[in-house]
Amino acid sequence: MPESMTIRWDRDADNIVTLTLDDPNQSANTMNEDFKTSLTAIADRLEAEKDSIRGVIVTSAKKTFFAGGDLRLLIQATPEHSTEVFDSGMRIKRDLRRIETLGKPVVAAINGAALGGGLEIALACHHRVALDAQGSKIGLPEATLGLLPAGGGVTRTVRLLGIADALLNVLLQGQQYFPAKAKEKGLVHEVVDTQEELIERARAFIDANPEARQPWDTEGYKIPGGTPAHPKFAANLPAFPANLKKQTGGAEYPAQRNILAAAVEGAQVDFESAQVIEARYFVELVTGQISKNMIQAFFFDLQAVNSGASRPKGIQARTAHKVAVLGAGMMGAGIAYSCAKAGMEVVLKDVSLEAAEKGKAYSQGLLDKALAKGRTTQEKRDALLARITPTADPQALAGCDAVIEAVFEDPSLKHKVFQEIQDIVAPDALLCSNTSTLPITLLAEGVKREQDFIGLHFFSPVDKMPLVEIIKGKKTGAEALARAFDLVRQIKKTPIVVNDSRGFFTSRVIGHFLTEGMALVAEGVEPASVEQAAAQAGYPAKVLSLLDELNLTLLRKIRSEAQQAIEADGGTWPEHPADQVLDRMIDEFQRPGRFAGAGFYEYEDGKRTRLWPGLREHFTKPDTEIPFEDMKERMLFAEALDTVRCVEEGVLTSVADANIGSIMGIGFPPWTGGVLQYINGYEGGLTGFAARARELQERYGDRFAPPALLIEKAEKGETFTDG
Repeated sequence: MPESMTIRWDRDADNIVTLTLDDPNQSANTMNEDFKTSLTAIADRLEAEKDSIRGVIVTSAKKTFFAGGDLRLLIQATPEHSTEVFDSGMRIKRDLRRIETLGKPVVAAINGAALGGGLEIALACHHRVALDAQGSKIGLPEATLGLLPAGGGVTRTVRLLGIADALLNVLLQGQQYFPAKAKEKGLVHEVVDTQEELIERARAFIDANPEARQPWDTEGYKIPGGTPAHPKFAANLPAFPANLKKQTGGAEYPAQRNILAAAVEGAQVDFESAQVIEARYFVELVTGQISKNMIQAFFFDLQAVNSGASRPKGIQARTAHKVAVLGAGMMGAGIAYSCAKAGMEVVLKDVSLEAAEKGKAYSQGLLDKALAKGRTTQEKRDALLARITPTADPQALAGCDAVIEAVFEDPSLKHKVFQEIQDIVAPDALLCSNTSTLPITLLAEGVKREQDFIGLHFFSPVDKMPLVEIIKGKKTGAEALARAFDLVRQIKKTPIVVNDSRGFFTSRVIGHFLTEGMALVAEGVEPASVEQAAAQAGYPAKVLSLLDELNLTLLRKIRSEAQQAIEADGGTWPEHPADQVLDRMIDEFQRPGRFAGAGFYEYEDGKRTRLWPGLREHFTKPDTEIPFEDMKERMLFAEALDTVRCVEEGVLTSVADANIGSIMGIGFPPWTGGVLQYINGYEGGLTGFAARARELQERYGDRFAPPALLIEKAEKGETFTDG
């Protein structure tokens, strides 16, 4: 009988077998080749010895229970590997099924995170007990990587929970639950507080259920809520694809489509056939480009960014204890909340105590909502609020080891607030400016310690947005960069690092998405079609609605400053078809955006109602013929091409930072894997992308000309990579 390398077998005096998942070559257990060999060996041995076994407990020696599929292998799968991928997946399914139908009680003792394949192993057990370990999450997040659960996850959750609950609570969005919530959703049966209880409860189930079997293996079992064979269920079935289309905006998300199909089709056949259906839909996804894009971004790139690939090496980590936040407007208030939530003492300063207290009230509002929903306790709420001290007195900032300024976007004002406090805070305090466009090198001229000055670009609303863009000025020191990185990680946000430039990376690149949307309006395209093109390209916010949110007056101010800077350097400002739309919306129609109750959309009581009919009257030309695919790609290419220019100019030095920054910061469509991965994964690779850019250049103007770096890499057969 073959040896098991990654699953330890221990049989006690009570004839209970404990299977401990423990890959000796990795810090986490994954479904690699060693695991597959081990699983077959274990299934063989259990079948051979089943007559003398009372029950089986499956647990793990790692901090996590099981991490899931081996993404390093999955990202390499191509259509040529389809048969191999199918057979490999079916082998795992068959072995789990053999253990599931052994005729003996099998219990999962989930001692840590069980995501993806980890939960699928647990679902193949008759009973699931989860340890309420810190940070432990349970779920099937495959959809967030462009995949579907292929170890029986679709088949079992549909039979366990019913089609609707399985799709909405587990599969389509890939939710990850803390153990107590996982129990509430029906994914686990018990939650315990200690490792000892975990094994005790597992053994107790075996003692009480000597003939345990899965519900779906019990005669007469019906899937909760029915199947499409039932007329009542069938009548509601069209709502699922309709809701899915609404969620995705009609964008390219084949994982959700395949999950829906596998769930509905699998519910109408026997268990074994459902497993085959699941496997076929998985193969289509894993060998396709979109899953590769999403795995690259949301696993490899995100891991690289958060682990400190862009943090200077050899500098000891520092923890911030007392933070000064200058400016208690919406951004400052959100930053104060995030810092206090991470356990830091926060001094929130504004020009008046009343303004500072209003900023603190923002945190109180967030916490009161969380308390009402049971997401925090009264004690935690009160403790967090106690860490925020509102003030108008600069002397209250004494001892602060970090400063985050979040006042109005005006260099002289920013200089003034730093000069007021720089001699009061700790002598080596980190000095950070939250700005979205102003050059950090320019702002640093207003402080004594330019080497300690750095940009931290937060995104609004701060409490929800996961990204912070760290901007190095020309004189920013490595120590300051490392400390800024540590500060961002301390507040549990994702830091990307860029070099100084007007607009940096994110604000500069999103500007091209916005101007391309306005250019389409200028060229006479139906405004509703412009919005639909953005939605179907995969942008989470439609372009004209986003313009309204951002405020056209502010955009014109940014354009004006950029134009002055270019002309001051002896350059020529490139005219853009969007300019006339921006100017007319402000000057001629007095429609600067949502804040004024009038923009590209109409508003009632602050709520968006419909596109302003005047757009059609003043801009739309019935004879305009721009292919819908061109409309989508103009937005995507405008951002991607300028990102390449950011790499050329040295604004960006990391591909991972570019990809993660574009998705998390400015809403670049997640299916692309980020702005540079979109180029890598484009049909024909960089060569195909450059050729398509030339087509767009010919039709719509030189702003689509492929940059020299793109052409050079395409000619060499390279991709954009940090490797």
